[in-house]
Amino acid sequence: MIFFKKSIFVLMCALGTAAIAQNSDLGAWYMYFGNNKISDKFNFHNEIQYRNFDAGADLEQLLIRTGIGYDLTENNNNILLGYAFILSQPYIRGEKSENIEHRIFQQYITRQKFGRFFVQHRYRLEERFLQDDFRMRFRYFLGLNIPINNKEMLPKTWYASAYNEFFLHLDSPVFDRNRVYGAVGFVINKNMRIEAGYMNQIQENRNRGQVQIGFYNNIPFTKN
Repeated sequence: MIFFKKSIFVLMCALGTAAIAQNSDLGAWYMYFGNNKISDKFNFHNEIQYRNFDAGADLEQLLIRTGIGYDLTENNNNILLGYAFILSQPYIRGEKSENIEHRIFQQYITRQKFGRFFVQHRYRLEERFLQDDFRMRFRYFLGLNIPINNKEMLPKTWYASAYNEFFLHLDSPVFDRNRVYGAVGFVINKNMRIEAGYMNQIQENRNRGQVQIGFYNNIPFTKN
């Protein structure tokens, strides 16, 4: 319970930081997350994120991420090795440019439950192969799901979701960015859910908002 209170405190502090920051503009992220069992211990992670400068078709970034994970305990404490391809199209002095990044990453995810509160921690190390550079980055993600009309995350359950994630370079400058998120989700069935919310990202003293819609698919590839 003490650990849970500390987790909530971290989330609230991050929300307060995001509220203070200035110079905000709004984008939209459309996301698909697949986490599919391929055996009792192994899982296949697959993910696509289509990120826009606005709600339309002005592409900011296309991210494709995949990996193979292994559960150290039953359905928990997952370690994963993965690869990501990132196509970015930022505006530089009013003109669009194009950058491609290849990324290898290692991560560890652990989950706990405190009453109605479902908590997730993710620790991720990334080796980023940029077009003209190589960088390493550490990310820590603290997420929370709270079912609303049921005590568990059962089919046809509405839930509230929140997370905070910070990014640190392993060289200077150390701070990269921080993300704070809040959403409402719906559990479609035991393997699928959908979520819609708002994420605020602070990077280099810039505060940018993103509307997010995410679909989560956990349909196993095994008969069991």
